[in-house]
Amino acid sequence: MDDVIPATSLHTGTSPPRALVYTRDENAAGIIRQTMAEMGILDTVLKADTLSTALRDVPNSPSPRLLIIDIDGDPDPVPKLRSLIDACEPSTSVIVIGKDNDIRLFREIRAVGVADYFFKPLVTALLIRSCRAITGGVQESQPNRSAKMIFVVGVRGGCGASTLTVRTALKLSENPPRPVLLLDLDLQFGDIALQLDATPNSALSEALAQSERVDDLFLERGLVKVTGHLDLMASLTYLDAATRFDETALLSLLEKVGQRYRYVVVDVPAAHAPAFVQTLHLPGTLILVSDGRLVSAREVARWYQWLGTKGDDRKVMHILNKNGAHGALSVDDFTKAAGKAPDVLIPFSREVTAQALEGLKVHPDCPPLDRGLDPVIAQVAGKPSEAPWSLKRWLG
Repeated sequence: MDDVIPATSLHTGTSPPRALVYTRDENAAGIIRQTMAEMGILDTVLKADTLSTALRDVPNSPSPRLLIIDIDGDPDPVPKLRSLIDACEPSTSVIVIGKDNDIRLFREIRAVGVADYFFKPLVTALLIRSCRAITGGVQESQPNRSAKMIFVVGVRGGCGASTLTVRTALKLSENPPRPVLLLDLDLQFGDIALQLDATPNSALSEALAQSERVDDLFLERGLVKVTGHLDLMASLTYLDAATRFDETALLSLLEKVGQRYRYVVVDVPAAHAPAFVQTLHLPGTLILVSDGRLVSAREVARWYQWLGTKGDDRKVMHILNKNGAHGALSVDDFTKAAGKAPDVLIPFSREVTAQALEGLKVHPDCPPLDRGLDPVIAQVAGKPSEAPWSLKRWLG
């Protein structure tokens, strides 16, 4: 189908436009142009294209503040809208336009995170009111789109928690591309930067010492770019430096970075974790990582006892790593000792061990680990997974 309106843009800079519009409807495009002009949003980009094109383009570019999508002609727009919103930065608000005045459609697209829906013909005054509320930072009806938080705790040293944290963050940032931040809270012995062949800096330790300093400029200067969609904050202090910090500083940092990313993955040292009671009870996913040793089974039981029951907005899952390694209990015996069966099993593999020792630069691909993490990624991202969650194939 030929474009009925030209793709137009007043945007000439390298930063993302404040408003990006996809529609083939000439009348709707005219109303949107008028709306943006009256609001003074001169860096608007309008493309004579579809939701499918937006789903292809947007994840590979910096996200706009406002994204307007026309869903006319798409027989099943809701899954595409969900994928599109997942790929955008949390600060992006999405407005959908279409021809159907359907309350069921409205509820479905709102449920996936759309800020507002307008059916045609568009009314300039209504569109202006909605756009002003969004760009002004006030939108009472807009769902909260802060980053999903994933906290990873190794119950004992040597369980491989940091390796799993790195791989989880990397996989979440790919297919589709989504903005992910990886935080290494081990300021004294953390090796996540080492695994990523990155250089730690002082930004994280400064943010935790003086949380009031953290703003957009501080983050832009302090973040370490690992890939196009994965950023890292990691510091390595002197061996004799104090590494304890106030939990309120951590909560403040998480709140600020949560507005910039789709996922925030945090490696939490087990020795410090009991001091982060509020943090580990935030909405999100808490992943306990153990190996198959008897002492690890005991620690898993203690962690579950301390954490309490999970809620609707907070999930706790246990990964039994290095299953089958020398000295590991059988799954049956581990379950009896821990009092609860593990949610995910990752078999012992020399390939996984090599990656942990030599890092992603030497071993960029690790199929055994990726296969093991598939159900974890599916759970966190809210996608179906072919990998089994239960232990039926091991326990019969």
